[in-house]
Amino acid sequence: MPRSGARTDIPTMPPQAEEFLAAPQVGTLTTLRPDGTLHAAPVRFTWDAAAGLARVLTVASSRKARNLVAAPGSRIALCQVDGFSWVTLEGTATVSEDRRRVAEGVRRYARRYWSAPPSPADRVIIEIAVDRVLSLNL
Repeated sequence: MPRSGARTDIPTMPPQAEEFLAAPQVGTLTTLRPDGTLHAAPVRFTWDAAAGLARVLTVASSRKARNLVAAPGSRIALCQVDGFSWVTLEGTATVSEDRRRVAEGVRRYARRYWSAPPSPADRVIIEIAVDRVLSLNL
């Protein structure tokens, strides 16, 4: 039984996909601009399987953050590719300036990429509540 407030829609994935998402690679985050066109950007991100959250550190003025702020609750796609293997994480995204959330994103980023991320003054975190996982060759 999930604890109070815990998500119950977290998708499961094979261990190979979890390992793939732990490798220090770059992904592509796709959001929708206010005019409905796609915006795709390379990003470093982390995957928290227990919480079902993907996290992307960015700045508030970035196009991806502005797209999400303009349309709260937007669905996004985050894809990591290596050769003919890939995993796409889909879900709803939020942008937060909350220090604790940003600090957790920084901690996880440093662990995955073996160094601390840049620390601009207007840093925010995009949290994606993943509810769908697609993959190939894993």
